[in-house]
Amino acid sequence: MTEPDALVRDIDVQKALQRAAWRELASPALTTFDRREIRNRIRQSEAELRLSLQIMSQRLRYRPRQLEEVGDSLANINFRIL
Repeated sequence: MTEPDALVRDIDVQKALQRAAWRELASPALTTFDRREIRNRIRQSEAELRLSLQIMSQRLRYRPRQLEEVGDSLANINFRIL
């Protein structure tokens, strides 16, 4: 697996973990301690997600441009004799 693929996978995993934690936090059966632990998990996940998104942004910003093939520019000149 290449490095960008792993980074995209990590971002997707962090998003999924946050969605699950928010759903779990909505449960009325949770104790105060459980809610605090879930909120701490969400904060930790947010920090990791933010870092991964910054890395992805930097990679996209500084991605090397593809070189265009110039070819033989003199071969395409059409001369006319007057």
